[in-house]
Amino acid sequence: MTEKQENENLSPEEYHVIREKGTEAPFSGKYWDEHGRGMYKCRACNFPLFSSDTKFDSGSGWPSFTDPVNREHVELKEDKSHGMTRTEVICKRCGAHLGHLFHDGPKDKGGKRFCINSVSLSFDKDKLLP
Repeated sequence: MTEKQENENLSPEEYHVIREKGTEAPFSGKYWDEHGRGMYKCRACNFPLFSSDTKFDSGSGWPSFTDPVNREHVELKEDKSHGMTRTEVICKRCGAHLGHLFHDGPKDKGGKRFCINSVSLSFDKDKLLP
């Protein structure tokens, strides 16, 4: 699928977050309170990104994960927008903006919190990688 085709399949909100590096409002996305078992994939290109096995309730209002399903599936990049320094999380396959990485996650799981916008994800319920 070409980038043009990927972008044509995005709603205006999805396009704003994924391609223009926007952020959805907290507690507004459809996956922040999802508790089903399955695989979270990039909304733009369907690349597997996060397993429900690493999802936790951070209280932030966005889906939060301790780790991607494979570190090679995401790119981490310094983000100095909005007057702060953060680590942006990007889909390695298509360059979609997913969210940010913070270091305030569960200590027993490595302390990382991948804070991801729901609109950057699709969810395959009951589908996990082998």
